[in-house]
Amino acid sequence: MSTSNGLFLTFEGIDGSGKSTQARLLADRLRARGHDVVLTREPGGSPGAEEIRRLVLEGDPDRWSAETEILLFTAARRDHLERTILPALAAGKVVICDRFADSTRMYQGLSRGDLRAVVDQLHALLIGREPDMTILIDMDPETGLSRAKGRQGTEERFEDFGVDLQHKMRAGFQALAREFANRFQTIDGNRPLGDVAQDVEARVLKALA
Repeated sequence: MSTSNGLFLTFEGIDGSGKSTQARLLADRLRARGHDVVLTREPGGSPGAEEIRRLVLEGDPDRWSAETEILLFTAARRDHLERTILPALAAGKVVICDRFADSTRMYQGLSRGDLRAVVDQLHALLIGREPDMTILIDMDPETGLSRAKGRQGTEERFEDFGVDLQHKMRAGFQALAREFANRFQTIDGNRPLGDVAQDVEARVLKALA
């Protein structure tokens, strides 16, 4: 998977799964090994995409329809891809992204109706790129939601949908891991942080080798 065009890694999982922490720890560990790493996130990762992030992650849970969310997330992803991800990959860097298209397939494609086909159509039309490897941090939904709500931040719009959505998302991510088995690596997140980080690093180093 490692080529002269860099390596594109993404982290996925339900809210509170620890994927953001694991993405940061992996970036630190790879940099310590001499790799040139870009750590980014979605929605966000570029100035325009960060503006859209505020629109979709804050406010009332019913602020946007699922269809409108799909368009907003796709617009943010396109800008992120153009301005951050593709230039870094072209320079041979390792790009680690906290969420990517798989989250849209789940949260917008599954949460409020069966809109997966719409997500995939827009992805094919405007994005056209999948990660080289996706790390799924699998987490118990009750534990994850408790962690997420405990952060007491402003970006809790999806957490406010409740634990039923988190159960649905976990099952959906597990199904995605089977659908895209060639790039997904599922890691048990119900363990001490250091154990999870060691597992993540071992799998990524194998890919880089």
